[in-house]
Amino acid sequence: MTKPSFSYWERTSFIDNADVIIIGSGLVGLSAALHLKKQQPSLKVLVLERGFLPSGASTKNAGFACFGTVSEQIENIKRSSEDEAMRLVAYRWQGLQRLRKNLGDANIGYHQYGGHELFMDHESEHAKACIDQIDHLNKLLHQAIGKPDIYSVADEKIAEFGFSKVKHIMYNPFEGQIDTGKMMRALLYKAYELGVLVLNNCSISAIEQKDNYILLSTSQGNFKSSKVILATNAFAGQLYPELDVVPGRGQVLVTKPIFGLKLQGTYHFNQGYYYFRNIDGRVLFGGGRNIDYKAEESYDFGHTEAVKNQLITYLNKVILPGQNAEIDYWWSGIMGFGQDISPIVKQVQPGIFCAVRCNGMGVAMGSLVGEEVAELLLGSI
Repeated sequence: MTKPSFSYWERTSFIDNADVIIIGSGLVGLSAALHLKKQQPSLKVLVLERGFLPSGASTKNAGFACFGTVSEQIENIKRSSEDEAMRLVAYRWQGLQRLRKNLGDANIGYHQYGGHELFMDHESEHAKACIDQIDHLNKLLHQAIGKPDIYSVADEKIAEFGFSKVKHIMYNPFEGQIDTGKMMRALLYKAYELGVLVLNNCSISAIEQKDNYILLSTSQGNFKSSKVILATNAFAGQLYPELDVVPGRGQVLVTKPIFGLKLQGTYHFNQGYYYFRNIDGRVLFGGGRNIDYKAEESYDFGHTEAVKNQLITYLNKVILPGQNAEIDYWWSGIMGFGQDISPIVKQVQPGIFCAVRCNGMGVAMGSLVGEEVAELLLGSI
C-alpha cells in the first residue's frame, strides 16, 4: 500500500513538530501526556494510536474500580510477599483516587456500590480458607490504604441478588465502578484542552535511534521525536519482545435490558477469572481466560466457542437462573500480563521509555503508571 504524501502544512503542524511521541492512546498513554503538559506546558506532545479508537483494553474493559478480592490478595501474597502485595493494593487505591481527582466522578460515571466475591456450592473449602484470612487481610489493608473492615461475609446478599449455586459472598464497600467510555472521552477532552495531538489509525512497525532523534516507522509514514513513550500494554512485545508482557484476551458479553435487574455493584468469582456487573439495566459479563490460557494469549480480538458457551452457561444458571437472557453485544479486549504482579515502567533504550503490563488492573493503575513514566522522561531532559 502506498503511504500518503503530506503537504507542507500537514508536516509542520502535525508530523514533524513533536518533542515527545507517545505510542498508545489508552488510559496510560493519555495520563502520561496530561502529566507532561501539566509539568512542562511548552512540550509538544503527540500521541499515535493504531486503532480507530484506543486499541487493547482501555475502551473495552468492564469498568471495575477495584483493588482486589480476598482470594486475589491471598494469591498475590503467595506469588510475592505480604509487603509487595500490599504495596500493589496501595498503588491501585491511589491510582483510583488519582483518576477520580483528575477527571471528576461525574465525568467517569463513578459509583461506589461495593465489590462482591462469589464462591460456588462446590467451593466450600476454598471459601473457608478465604474467610479464615479476612481478619488478617483487613489489618494489612487498613495499614495499606487507611480503611478499616474492608472485607466481610455477606451471605444474605445471595437471595437478595437472586443467584443460584452460590454458597458464600464476601463484600467490600470501598470498591466502585465507572463508565469506561465516559472516562476515555473525558481523558481525550483534557488532552485536547492542553494541546496534546492524538492521531489515529497509525500503527508503529519499528523504532530506531538516530544520531540526534528517534525515528518511528508507521503505517502513515515516518515520525521523528527526541523522546518516545511506549504505552501499548499487551502489545509492547510486538516492538520489544524482551519485555515480560504476555497478551491475555478477555471476552465479554452484554445482555439486552432486563426488567427488575437486582444487581448492584461489581462481582467476581473463580479467583477473579469471571466478572460481571449491571450497566444500564443490562448484565455485563466477561472472563473465562482460564479455560485455555494458551488460546487466550492472543493479539487477535475475537471469541472462542468454549468461552462463549461457558459465559452463557454461568449467565443462565448462576447469575440469572432460569431467565434465558438475550445477549445484545459481544466484544473482547487484550490485556497485558507477566510473571511479576507490578507494571513495567522503565527506560528501554536512551530516550525510549515504556509503561506497560497492567496485569488486568489498568483502570486502577493506569493514571499512576502514566504519571510515573512521564516523570521518568522529564528526569532525562
